[in-house]
Amino acid sequence: MSELVRLEVGDGGATIRLDRPPMNALNVEVQEAIRAAAQEATDRDDVSAVVVYGGEKVFAAGADVKEMATMPYTGMVDRGAALQSSFTAVARIPKPVVAAITGYALGGGCELALCADFRVAGESARLGQPEILLGVIPGAGGTQRLPRLIGAPRAKELILTGRMVGAEEALRIGLVDQVVADDQVYEAASALAARFVGGPSYAIRAAKEAIDRGLETDLDSGLEIERLHFAGLFATRDRETGMTSFVDNGPGKAVFEGR
Repeated sequence: MSELVRLEVGDGGATIRLDRPPMNALNVEVQEAIRAAAQEATDRDDVSAVVVYGGEKVFAAGADVKEMATMPYTGMVDRGAALQSSFTAVARIPKPVVAAITGYALGGGCELALCADFRVAGESARLGQPEILLGVIPGAGGTQRLPRLIGAPRAKELILTGRMVGAEEALRIGLVDQVVADDQVYEAASALAARFVGGPSYAIRAAKEAIDRGLETDLDSGLEIERLHFAGLFATRDRETGMTSFVDNGPGKAVFEGR
């Protein structure tokens, strides 16, 4: 794995740590390292939840414009799919993912945060999709994930103007889920991720996939996805444990194995 992105594992959780100072610009090497970290987090049985973190000062200030500025059309044709899929690898981690947002999360940085299930932002965080100011549009999922999260009109306003929003506005429009003091971002994100450690991992995975896949299709198809996942969980040991514990001891006392 690249030195610019690390997967740090401990206590049942993991952190995908971006480390390309000063602004964590998302060049090709970082994109591919994010993909590798997401795949490792997916594969490891000792990881129940993931935090994506850029450090105390900045989450990620976008793509490496210097790298893109000289890229020809054919180069971006070849690179575009890989760019999208490297971020989608984070969205497809079958475990809860929390973005811990400090400082700027702009362009590709905002798109990376959109791949998380939850977003915790510091009070001074700034988020946005400023690609239009470069004469292009978001290319790593922003035109699709942002409207699904905050609605088409608000997403269009942000994307078509390139305007940045502060943490409080981001919270108000649903772009982030929690705002905390800047020096508490990672702690708060880790605490949220820790809530899923020791849970029924296959049920959590099924719930996340049913929601995500269901949002991509019509209601009837989404209900069928839910039905299949629901029935499938009756093959797990955690379902038996959870129901037996509920009958014998009441709710919330089951100790799950993740099996």
